[in-house]
Amino acid sequence: MDLLLNTHAFIWFMEGDNSLPQKAINAIKNINNKCFISVASLWEIAIKVSLKKLSLKSDFGKIINFIVDNEMEILPITFDYLQRLLIIPFHHPFDRIIISQGLLENFTIVTKDKNFGVTLTQFYGDR
Repeated sequence: MDLLLNTHAFIWFMEGDNSLPQKAINAIKNINNKCFISVASLWEIAIKVSLKKLSLKSDFGKIINFIVDNEMEILPITFDYLQRLLIIPFHHPFDRIIISQGLLENFTIVTKDKNFGVTLTQFYGDR
């Protein structure tokens, strides 16, 4: 299964936060699954850290090491993803690009955000 981690899911996984359900952690750690993080999520994290709206346990610069160490792949923003935005209902801009990426790539999006319309009950429904 190909997983695209929404920003909060990535942060929770990286920081070992108990907000991320064990089912999601197991899916992310499963070597048969490929995990992706959108560059939009990294952009969102950088903005929030610089505005002091988010505090990370470690330095922002170490995120890339975490991604590499956990064999995740950074998903760029392409024109095709942007074009898909034209038909996605308005939500937070970072959410919209992540939804677009997930739809076009047929990824399972790891999120608790009900705005996605594809909320993962397999990961979050039994909390």
